[in-house]
Amino acid sequence: MGRTDEGRQEPPEDEGNRSVENAVMLGFFAVLVAAGIWLLSTMADIRKVQDCAAQGRRNCASIDVPERAR
Repeated sequence: MGRTDEGRQEPPEDEGNRSVENAVMLGFFAVLVAAGIWLLSTMADIRKVQDCAAQGRRNCASIDVPERAR
């Protein structure tokens, strides 16, 4: 079944341990993708501000206006 060249048997793979490893890898991949999306979004915002400043405009910063309560 699981024999090596020296005649020793390999221990069988634990299916439960493998599913935990797969779940950890999936979580790591999801965090990596989320960090990449955040980084690209931040870089795009910075590029817009730099393009605005390169054109000589002074009002390049975004202005956050709070919503009015009715």
